[in-house]
Amino acid sequence: MPLFFIDYWYIVLVLPVMIASLIIQGIMRSTYKKYSNVYVGTGITGAEMARRVLNENGVYDVSVSAIDGELSDHYDPRSRVIKLSREVYNGKSVSALGVACHEAGHAIQHAESYFPLVARNSFVPVVNVCSGISWFVLLIGLFMGSELMINLGIILFSTAAIFQFITLPVEFNASRRAIRALRDSNHLSDEEIQGTKKVLTAAAMTYVAALAASLASLLRLILITRGNRRR
Repeated sequence: MPLFFIDYWYIVLVLPVMIASLIIQGIMRSTYKKYSNVYVGTGITGAEMARRVLNENGVYDVSVSAIDGELSDHYDPRSRVIKLSREVYNGKSVSALGVACHEAGHAIQHAESYFPLVARNSFVPVVNVCSGISWFVLLIGLFMGSELMINLGIILFSTAAIFQFITLPVEFNASRRAIRALRDSNHLSDEEIQGTKKVLTAAAMTYVAALAASLASLLRLILITRGNRRR
């Protein structure tokens, strides 16, 4: 059974995407580290900047807190809290402000019921269930020789790629909001704004890589099962 092992389609489709993803991850971390050492002249922290962006957009019911971990920053829509790594929360660098404003952008999306974010959040329980049982359904279909079960397994597996696709506009929009907020704040010079763009663009490319990986795995699965059904 080649589904769980290295096969021709894995080498041709999945492996190159995995290598590209690792390279993109490396570029993202390198860019983040580079601009973590570039400090803004005004001395404002990531937490202060996130709070200011929220206030300027009329979002007063979202708090900003510090958490442990590196690149662990995220917005929690259930508790309505922007959780920033301590490096970003207390940081005064180009990277810190960019990341903080990006997460503030997610909070503003939530407050505005930004449709792609609503769709992604609604899709989370669906993809968790479907991706969890997809392999089970697929293997039963292959064992029984049931084309219906095989197709159902592929459809269930495809939810991961759909989720990654829905995520892209959410992340790109949050980054655009961050850049606009930083430019309007007058806390960063034009050169510092360009650095923030590089940090957020590098981060956004990791989501593109995740989508490519999901599509490659899905295509591999389709090609493998099609080959098995022809035998």
